[in-house]
Amino acid sequence: MEVSEEGLTEYFSVVLPLLDERQRRLVVGATARLLGRGGPTIVARTAAMSRSTVITGTKEVGLGAAVPTGRVRREGGGRRSNVDKDPNLLDELVAPETRGDPMSPLRWTCKSTYSLSRALAEKGFSASPTLVGQLLHDMGYSLQSTAKQNEGTQHADRDAQFRY
Repeated sequence: MEVSEEGLTEYFSVVLPLLDERQRRLVVGATARLLGRGGPTIVARTAAMSRSTVITGTKEVGLGAAVPTGRVRREGGGRRSNVDKDPNLLDELVAPETRGDPMSPLRWTCKSTYSLSRALAEKGFSASPTLVGQLLHDMGYSLQSTAKQNEGTQHADRDAQFRY
């Protein structure tokens, strides 16, 4: 039985949207192996995928890597976080507003995690206020809000000046 490129295109347009990244790679790899010589090129064209992805899928099927692993991507795969790309990203935003003794391990900032998150978004990075809080904690910042405190003792006759 011979399959036309139009038939493969229709097959992939129905099946591939239903699969995750790993499953798509394995399906196109198995199909390319089935077609034999020239299979990866035909499958890449009809599935609208990169030829290198089809070849990777072919290798995974050939090595028996098609067993369920519970993971979609390999360990370490995926997009790198903004912090990994630019570790000093948050330092640049926090440094002007940092308070506390530089010799003391306790530091804090006057900016909230929400305002820092918005400032990162303006620079083109997405970070939730929760993530900003975790990053500040990792950098040694105190995540406590300011609190009014009565400092010192009050004189007993303090209010006497207001009595007539």
